[in-house]
Amino acid sequence: CAACHGEKLQGIAAAGAAALVGGRGTLATPKPVKTVESYWPYATTLYDYVWRAMPFSDPGSLTPDEVYAVTAFILAKGGVVPETATLDAKSLPKVEMPNARNFYDGRGPELESYRHAERRE
Repeated sequence: CAACHGEKLQGIAAAGAAALVGGRGTLATPKPVKTVESYWPYATTLYDYVWRAMPFSDPGSLTPDEVYAVTAFILAKGGVVPETATLDAKSLPKVEMPNARNFYDGRGPELESYRHAERRE
C-alpha cells in the first residue's frame, strides 16, 4: 500500500495513487477530498475494490484474509475502526462509514410517483 499510497496513506500523486485517509468535513467545500474515510458509504466496497484491483502490480493476488487485513488497516488509519480491529465476513458489513448517511438511497417520496406512472401505462 505504502509504495503507491504513502506511509501514512496520504496518496502519492506521482504514482497516480489517491489518498485513502483524511478529508472528513471537506465534501461541501470548494476543494473536497474524497477518500475511503470521507466519502465511501460502505466498508464492504473497500474490501471488494482491494480484492479485485490491488495490489496494482498483481491484482487479485491477495487471499481473503489478506484483503480483510488490508481493509482493517486502511479503516484503522482513517479512525473508522480501532487499530486492534479484526475484520471478517460478519464484522465488515457492520462497520459504519463516517459519510454513509449522506448518500441518497433511492427511497425518496418521488419514487412512489414513478411506480404509479408505470402502472398506468
